[in-house]
Amino acid sequence: MSVGPAGPVGGTPTAAPQDPYALVRTRGYLKLLLVAGAIGFPVCAVAFGFLALVHELEPLIYQDLPRALGFAGTPLWWPVPMLLVAGLLVGLTVRHLPGGGGHEPADGLALKGAPPLSALPGVFLAALTSLSFGLVLGPEAPLIALGGGLAAGAVRLLNRNLPDRAAAAVGAAGSFAAISALLGSPLLGAFLLMEVSGLGGPMLGIVLVPGLLASGLGALIFTGLGDWTGLGTYSLALHDIPRAAGPTIPEFGWALVIGLAAGFAAIGVRHLALYLKGHVVRHRVPATVVMGLVVGVLAMAFAAATGKPASEMLYSGQSALGSLFRDSAGYTVGALLLLILCKGLAYCASLSAFRGGPIFPALFLGAAGGVVLSHLPGLSLTAGFAMGVGAMCVAMLRLPMTSVLLATLLLGESGLTVMPLVIVAVVVAYVVALRLTPATAADLPSAARHPA
Repeated sequence: MSVGPAGPVGGTPTAAPQDPYALVRTRGYLKLLLVAGAIGFPVCAVAFGFLALVHELEPLIYQDLPRALGFAGTPLWWPVPMLLVAGLLVGLTVRHLPGGGGHEPADGLALKGAPPLSALPGVFLAALTSLSFGLVLGPEAPLIALGGGLAAGAVRLLNRNLPDRAAAAVGAAGSFAAISALLGSPLLGAFLLMEVSGLGGPMLGIVLVPGLLASGLGALIFTGLGDWTGLGTYSLALHDIPRAAGPTIPEFGWALVIGLAAGFAAIGVRHLALYLKGHVVRHRVPATVVMGLVVGVLAMAFAAATGKPASEMLYSGQSALGSLFRDSAGYTVGALLLLILCKGLAYCASLSAFRGGPIFPALFLGAAGGVVLSHLPGLSLTAGFAMGVGAMCVAMLRLPMTSVLLATLLLGESGLTVMPLVIVAVVVAYVVALRLTPATAADLPSAARHPA
């Protein structure tokens, strides 16, 4: 059968292919960019305020409050009652406020669209309590929800006839701005949201450009507020990283070992967290209190065994990454292994019941594992640290490009030097984690999920 310009000869003319970039050439897209740029400022201001509030509450709860009650310092047992209170507050918030306190961190980092404005108070309260009381979770998931919900809700209030597609794009730009400010790079935020949302093809750039604009302009807010208030920027960054030597053949062997270890470790964390979550959802408030108690007891046990403050085991680990790298010589191998064990178990308990993100504790656990292995021959501290960060990140989140970029940018110039090692560790951990995880219906193509 011959084919002519209008389609098959003797058949129906073939429709002209649609221009995938036609949307960019419309006035509506230019308006969308203007809105996205304007959204970046208030969203990043809210994100900065949220992170600043968490940062201020942490010492208030664990240092100022015990002194105000007459203690000379923070008692060894102090985390236990504090985390019991946190469990009660978060359990009640999740059970009774709209939106269930936001995304379940045990399910991974998944984007399901911007939450409605009615759900944001619950997201804010559950995350603020979880993070400020020291649960082993990060702020990235709440920031994505708050940024997206505020942005989409604001444009909905201003224009009730706004198409759903445009509102979703503005919500994505708000999430983009909030998470990019935290990660310290709009480019890293772009890779994260691209891989989490599964965007691809021509629509990738069309949707990401408003988010890049919002995050780029919003970064000015983080920088400006950090300078004006003297509180800093709360962005993920390490400082004073020594120059790394080029990769060696033994270190490529270590990349295989670290990738394998991270894949198995992440599967263990995910399975235990999901197992605990199954019990928590049936008895939300009492089970959340119990999970808080578990984290408190682990923190107390770590402090008693090592003589180090419980705060080194609590929290997401974001602010502790720098001190772990710089002061690694102050940890014995035994203390590091106990830190990994206690923080890993606390991570599982936190994922199962509380609200926050899964990224930063995974980075810390991977980094700590790399530091432990750097005591063995053939592996430098910088290479072990970077490979551990990338491998554990990809094993938990299944985002390979984001994991490589995050581990690389985190270490600056030294990260570029060890990037080949990070890539090998990330690929191995990614494949191992996927091979050890049974396929679910969500992983299958649509034709396989819905056979004719």
